[in-house]
Amino acid sequence: MTEANMHLGVAFLTQTIAGVLGNSGLLCFYNYTLLTGQNVRPTDFILSHLVFANNLVILSKGIPQTIAGLGWKYFLDDSACKVLLYFHRVARGVSLNATCLLSGFQVSKLCNRNAWWKMTTRFPKCFGFCGSLFWILQLLVNVYVPMRVTGPRHKQNGTLHMHYIYCSPGPPEPFATLLHVVLFTANDVMCLVFMMWASSSMVLFLQRHKHRVRHIHSRIPSRRQDHESRAIWTILTLVSMFVSFYCLSAIFTLYVGLNAKPVLWLVDTSAFLGVCFSFLSPFVLISSDTRITQVFHSYTE
Repeated sequence: MTEANMHLGVAFLTQTIAGVLGNSGLLCFYNYTLLTGQNVRPTDFILSHLVFANNLVILSKGIPQTIAGLGWKYFLDDSACKVLLYFHRVARGVSLNATCLLSGFQVSKLCNRNAWWKMTTRFPKCFGFCGSLFWILQLLVNVYVPMRVTGPRHKQNGTLHMHYIYCSPGPPEPFATLLHVVLFTANDVMCLVFMMWASSSMVLFLQRHKHRVRHIHSRIPSRRQDHESRAIWTILTLVSMFVSFYCLSAIFTLYVGLNAKPVLWLVDTSAFLGVCFSFLSPFVLISSDTRITQVFHSYTE
C-alpha cells in the first residue's frame, strides 16, 4: 500500500464517519419532532428524506472507497457491485429531488401574495408523500444500473479495469447509453435548472426586501424576517453546494467515462466530490436550525 492510498483511505474514512454522524443525528431529530409534534416545521418532512438519502449516499460510496483506499480493492463480487451502485444512484437522485423541492417550497412562500401561489401553502402537508414518490421514481429510473455494472467474478480481479475501483461498467450499448441520457441526465438537468432559477428568484427577493425595509419598516427587524432570511440563506447554501459539487463531479465522471484507461486519481476525485454534498449539508442544516442550537446551548450552559 502506497502512502497516497493510505491518505486517500483516511480522507474517505473521515468523510464517511463525519457525514454519517451528522446525517444520523439530524434524522433522529427530525423523526422525534414529527412523532411528538413539537416545533414541527413543514420542511421537516422532506428534510428527513434528504438526510436519510445523504446517509445512504455516504455509506454506499464512502465505505467501499475507504476499504479500496486502504488496499483491499476487489472485496465485492458481481452481485454486491450491482446492489451497491444501484442504491447509491437511487439515494443520490432522491437527494437531488429533495433539494429541488426545498428550493421550490421556499420560493412559493416568498410569492404567497399571489392568488395562485396561495394554493401551494397546502403543499407541505404532502411532503411526506412526495418523499415516498421520489424513492419510487428513482428506483424505477435507475433500474438499468445493475444491468450496466459488473464486478469481479471467480477471483479474476486482474482481468477487469475498475472504473469505480471495485466495479466496472459493462460493454457499451447504444440503446442503454441513450436510455441513460434520457432518463438520468435529463432529470438531473431539469432539477438543476429549476434550483438555479429558484435561487435567483430568492436572491432578487432578498434584495428587494432589503431595499423596502430601509424605507418602510423600522430599523429593528422582526423575528419573522430573521427566520425567513435564515431559511432562505440556508436553502441557497444547500443549492449552491449541490450544484457546485454536482457539476465538478460530473466533469470528472465524464472525463473518466470517455477514457478507456482513466487515471486513478481522477476516479477518486470524482467519487470524493460526489459525496461532499451529503457530507457537508447536515452541518449547514444543524448550524442554521435554531431549535438545534437552542438545545445545544441549554446543555452547555
